[in-house]
Amino acid sequence: MLHSDFCRIFAAVMNRRTGSVIDIPGQPSSSHDKRSAKRDLQRQRLMENKVYQTMEGLTRYMDRYYLDALIGIIPGWGDAIAVVSAVPFVYFALRVIKSIPLTLAILNNTLRDVLLGMIPFFVGDIIDIFHRANTKNMAMVKGFVDGDESIIREVRQRAWQSAVILVVLLMLIALMIWVLITFGSYLYRIITNAIL
Repeated sequence: MLHSDFCRIFAAVMNRRTGSVIDIPGQPSSSHDKRSAKRDLQRQRLMENKVYQTMEGLTRYMDRYYLDALIGIIPGWGDAIAVVSAVPFVYFALRVIKSIPLTLAILNNTLRDVLLGMIPFFVGDIIDIFHRANTKNMAMVKGFVDGDESIIREVRQRAWQSAVILVVLLMLIALMIWVLITFGSYLYRIITNAIL
């Protein structure tokens, strides 16, 4: 029998007899330490997840290097790529963390980014530089992974608000698409009439 095994058995026997807590080197000594160790292990497992690493890369390139604003210069494509870049965040929130309020908050940030990016004449692209939806989404995800009670509480309290805003944003995006198509066809008619 190894020395460490003997120490564990002896400590367990002494704990039962005396009711006292004896620290075993290398082992969590209380239920708080055990919970903390379990939380740290779960946090490490989540951070090693491929989707989590993908989200960190998307945040770095899309927001910190302003790729979101640069791609937004291409009409339609920038907004489509902004939506596609939110897919890992939604998947991680819904399937890995299993939080509907977090998923609603992520969708809320993403649709705000899309709506702001749709503003024509490069105004939306300039706003995209400052909005940084992926950074906000990553901060919320990190708050959930780290167990930050203030972020978790705030996201949960705003869940209904996020759901209502989500519906409003979807309607505004549909309206913005209609306005842009109408305005584009109006400009096309003006240009074709001026040429003929």
